[in-house]
Amino acid sequence: MWSPDLTTTGAAQTGFTSPTYSLAVDLAPDASSRQYVVTTAGGTQTGVRVSSAGDPFTHTVKKFPYRALPVPNPVTGSYGNIPKNRIDVLTRKGVIVDSNGKIDTMILRITAEIPAGAEVKDPANIRAAVSATLGLMAEEAADYGDSLIAGIW
Repeated sequence: MWSPDLTTTGAAQTGFTSPTYSLAVDLAPDASSRQYVVTTAGGTQTGVRVSSAGDPFTHTVKKFPYRALPVPNPVTGSYGNIPKNRIDVLTRKGVIVDSNGKIDTMILRITAEIPAGAEVKDPANIRAAVSATLGLMAEEAADYGDSLIAGIW
C-alpha cells in the first residue's frame, strides 16, 4: 500500500541543501487514487513554493483496474495479448512561465505497466525493477534536474 512518510527527504538537486518536504493527506481525484499535498519545504530551496489552490504541489498514485492473465490457447499454450496492470505516480507542481508571474502546472509521471500474472509468478523481479529505478533516480536526481532545465541529456 502506497503510504509515504509525511516528512520526506528530497534527493540531491543543484543549489538545494538538505531539501525536505512535509506532506498532508489530500482529497484524491478519484476512488482509485491516493493524493498528498506538500505543505512545507525545508532546507535551503530558494524560490520553492508549497501547494496552494492556484499553485499545486501534489503527489498522486493511481491504480487502474486489475487485469488478470487470460487463459492460454488450449492448442498452442500461447497467449494472445498479455494485459498490463498499470500504476501511475504523478507529481503536479505549479511553475511560473513568464515575467508576469503566470503559473501553469508541470506534470512529472512515473508509470509502471506490469504484465498480468507477474505479480504472482515473479514478484522478486518486479521489486528489483523498482529498486533499481528509484535507486538510479536518487543517484541521478541532480543530473536529472539539471537536464530538465538545460535540455541536455
